[in-house]
Amino acid sequence: MELTWQDFEKVAMHVGTIINVNDFSDARKPAYQLSIDFGEVIGIRKSSAQITKRYTKEDLINRQIVAVINFPKKQIGGFMSECLVLGAVGEEGDVVLLAPDFKIENGLRIG
Repeated sequence: MELTWQDFEKVAMHVGTIINVNDFSDARKPAYQLSIDFGEVIGIRKSSAQITKRYTKEDLINRQIVAVINFPKKQIGGFMSECLVLGAVGEEGDVVLLAPDFKIENGLRIG
């Protein structure tokens, strides 16, 4: 199925910096709970991410990522996910996060 340009423009992908990481012990598969700073206008959003195969909590702090911020919030156990962190998904759920090559301003839109 092809998307139109108008469809693509509806997806709000923005750059943010991970500022806090916790183990998500209630998740069915190993995951982290992330707090991500998207800058003054968007603010801080939370997300759950199954990225424990490749990343430690220490690896993630201060790492910039790309996330979709305009999906509906999703309740995952006792945690409310407010954005979707993007990554390339390989075999057996091995995820590599999408990120800018250089440090840039939080909140910048991907387009």
